[in-house]
Amino acid sequence: MELIPAIDLLDGKVVRLHQGKYDQVTVYDDDPVAMAKRFEGQGAQRLHVVDLEGARRGLPAHVPIIQGILRETKLQVQIGGGVRNEDVAAQWMDAGAARVVLGTVVVKEPDVARAICDRYPNGVVMALDARDGKLAVEGWQEQSARDVTELAQEVDRWNIGAILFTNIHKDGTREGPDVEGTAGLQSQVETTVIASGGIGSLDDLRALSAAGVRSSVCGRALYSGAFTLSEAFAALAEA
Repeated sequence: MELIPAIDLLDGKVVRLHQGKYDQVTVYDDDPVAMAKRFEGQGAQRLHVVDLEGARRGLPAHVPIIQGILRETKLQVQIGGGVRNEDVAAQWMDAGAARVVLGTVVVKEPDVARAICDRYPNGVVMALDARDGKLAVEGWQEQSARDVTELAQEVDRWNIGAILFTNIHKDGTREGPDVEGTAGLQSQVETTVIASGGIGSLDDLRALSAAGVRSSVCGRALYSGAFTLSEAFAALAEA
């Protein structure tokens, strides 16, 4: 299973939210570029970057910082948060991003999302963020009526690079990922489903891998010292 370290940005710092709540923020580092370099030094090949303020505003809010990560590392960076139109997607892809992450736009403006997918084959990660099986949008502040599995099966035909599945109730808790939900979603689509939320131990990674999950992102467990990225890679290699 591929493991992708995550950097969430708010007010120029590396943070994690608890269950997506902006009033429950833990700050871990004030130098996101240095953090990205540390992940690269520990063997990471891909990096997941979320502009949390961008997700809330609907447009990018940490452009210089993310540009610094792209410029100063060789990581394949996938960028989300505020990517709501083709111009923003093009801005990041032209700057050197490997993939852009779409969330709200696929629910609210599916034609725009489809156009971005057509323009960048395999260059889009579709973020499906679920609360009780239904998609949340606008930085998780708004609940939609769209069913996660239904939308996953629809975008599976759009030549996307991956589906990022987050069970919001698990996010930032370190209480264990939604192994069953992620594996179940993977069984319904051909596109790789990336597990997100709740990872707190090496055993959580092993459980995801054993269930057939192909990829996962991890943030809080790495920042809090539950395990290092190097330890995670070694555990997954053994699994």
